[in-house]
Amino acid sequence: MDQSFNTVGDFLPLILIGIIIIAFVVLLTFIPVALWISALAAGVKVSIFTLVGMRLRRVVPSRVINPLIKAHKAGVDVNTNQLESHYLAGGNVDRVVNALIAAQRANIELSFERAAAIDLAGRDVLQAVQMSVNPKVIETPFIAGIAMDGIEVKAKARITVRANIDRLVGGAGEETVIARVGEGVVSTIGSSVSHKKVLENPDSISTNVLNRGLDAGTAFEILSIDIADVDIGKNIGAILQTDQAEADKNIAQAKAEERRAMAVATEQEMVARVQEMRAKVVEAEADVPLALAEALRSGNMGVMDYMNYRNIGADTDMRDSIGKMSGEDTDEE
Repeated sequence: MDQSFNTVGDFLPLILIGIIIIAFVVLLTFIPVALWISALAAGVKVSIFTLVGMRLRRVVPSRVINPLIKAHKAGVDVNTNQLESHYLAGGNVDRVVNALIAAQRANIELSFERAAAIDLAGRDVLQAVQMSVNPKVIETPFIAGIAMDGIEVKAKARITVRANIDRLVGGAGEETVIARVGEGVVSTIGSSVSHKKVLENPDSISTNVLNRGLDAGTAFEILSIDIADVDIGKNIGAILQTDQAEADKNIAQAKAEERRAMAVATEQEMVARVQEMRAKVVEAEADVPLALAEALRSGNMGVMDYMNYRNIGADTDMRDSIGKMSGEDTDEE
């Protein structure tokens, strides 16, 4: 019994040392001591309890402390609470700090609240600061407009813009700028009397468009608009006139066909009326023998009168036959 107790007593110090080592390793894992030492060496006062609180709040301490050290070295005034709250809101702390440092170096006024708001709005705040220092060139596709003489003119513009940090939140993007410039180019070309004027003075397009204030409500400030290329397109006026002439021709043909159909219908109607009149003549001629017979029966007409009537009819038929024969001989000659 005593021997077994002595054996356990011999291993007790080793067990205690193992427990201490395990506890120390767990402590180092939970408490970023190395990060705390780095912060102290950089002159950033962060308590060890603050780091423990970050762990409890499920904040990665390095995502907050490293940007804080960077900001302190650059002379940017931010604190741990600001960076931690921005991290918890889903923002990119490192990018915001880099933007603040770049803005300070470029003498651009940018507060942490503004930078955090821009970052949470989904825009790259660091790229915006860099664009404020180094303007960006946006190239539009060919924009087609039609001058007053009917000639199509195509122009390509290069827009030099600088980020407007105050309007990054809620401001329109590049697509709006391109659309507005395209509208201005089309309007300027359309107000030109001749396409030759546009070719002679392409800078008139950029001057007119730039004076419109197209950057209002956008996240950019337009510095210049330069016409990179001007090309001649189709003769839209001639095409429209040709199409109009073709349409007029089709309309005229349709009206002529309508008049022809009406004439044919009228002709057929007249033929029908002629046939109707002929039928009436035949009907009237059929009544003549009946009238003669009635006249003979009633004594209003004698036999000699009837024979004279027949002789006159025969004489008329003979004259008609002679006239027809004379007409045929004349046609043959």
